[in-house]
Amino acid sequence: MAPLRGAAAQLTAPERAHALATVWAEARYNFAYWDRVRVDWDSALRVNLKLAAEPQSDLLFYRRLRRFVALLGDGQAAVLAPPNLRSRIARPPLLLTSAARRPFIMDYAENDEMRVAHPDRLAEIVAVQGVPAEAWIRDSVLPETAAATPADRWQRAVAWMLQGEKGTSLHLLIRVPGGDPRGLSVTRSLSLNDRWPLDPPAFAVDSLPGGIAVVRIGSLADADVVRQFDRTYPDFSAVQGLVLDLRGAGGVQTEYAYQILSRLTDQPFSAVRWKTPLYRAAFRAWNLPDSAMTWYGPAAGSVAPRREHPSYGGPIALVASSATSGAAEDLLAAFRTTGRGVIIGEPSAGSVGDIATFALTKNWGVQFSVTRHSYADGTEYAGLGVKPDVLVVPTVDDLLSGNDPMLDRAREYIKGGTGRQ
Repeated sequence: MAPLRGAAAQLTAPERAHALATVWAEARYNFAYWDRVRVDWDSALRVNLKLAAEPQSDLLFYRRLRRFVALLGDGQAAVLAPPNLRSRIARPPLLLTSAARRPFIMDYAENDEMRVAHPDRLAEIVAVQGVPAEAWIRDSVLPETAAATPADRWQRAVAWMLQGEKGTSLHLLIRVPGGDPRGLSVTRSLSLNDRWPLDPPAFAVDSLPGGIAVVRIGSLADADVVRQFDRTYPDFSAVQGLVLDLRGAGGVQTEYAYQILSRLTDQPFSAVRWKTPLYRAAFRAWNLPDSAMTWYGPAAGSVAPRREHPSYGGPIALVASSATSGAAEDLLAAFRTTGRGVIIGEPSAGSVGDIATFALTKNWGVQFSVTRHSYADGTEYAGLGVKPDVLVVPTVDDLLSGNDPMLDRAREYIKGGTGRQ
């Protein structure tokens, strides 16, 4: 989500209070998963109003507001800081991942500092600023991390564990496999306004022996991913098996998920079902449930195959992880109803729904889910994730040895589906 436009000045105490009250009210009446909120929302507001009255920087208020919003348990919820504040929030150009709740350096983007420091790929971060990594993540990062499931919350926290004020330095203690720990100093140099150079592409293709195509989708936020899919596969004459890798996929455009899936079947399939809170003030007078229990939503529809290109009829495996979120989860759910193949990997992030953005003060904003998605029969996967047909959880040994057990299991399934040994 792009930041709201315009300049912003330091917030005053009344403006901080107004921002908090707006978040409280908008979430109370518009958040689609209100029944999943496990905190006393009113009490959280009172605590944060007291904190907001203290003299503080916008950066500190941003962190406190993130903690408040994270209480919703929605992986699509976020505080949208104004551009001038975004320029002050940064992280080093290190790509981090979590394996067995342990943070590892996967890659880095070169700059002057990185060329000298030369971080070891696959090195584990043992400590940050002298604090054990697990304690650093648990105490400093998790409370500000919005997510719907514990697994997704942890992997998000690891990815952003080095974020802080731009220009400040961090001392890391890292350890390569079989080696002794060593120190590594890095600077928070890439701000939220900068392009993150380590994002995977939104669409990429690889191949495995036997005509098995691996399509990796990193985002369903732009129609170009559908165009790239169609350009790559005007037909599927050379494809004997297809693995659709959604492990890092996000985005909120479910329509793009349907357009891809409608190339993988020649039969109509059930769309996911959606509903949104319906607030009726008169219900308060009658002591009846309000928006937490009253909904507007159409009946579940269906999606027809696309006819402008040939459909693919061979074996398919979808690969998912705890980071698979948003429209990619809707793709998983719709795929399951087609009966076209299996889902392999981990339960997805459980953060689905259309996002609304609400303006706060001085160009601040907040966003969260305002629609509730489920299977066509009403079974929900928000807060739970879409469960895989074949559970595969990579280990630390897999990471360090370069193994990809999810992809290996998908390949085994495809080979069985094509009758090859």
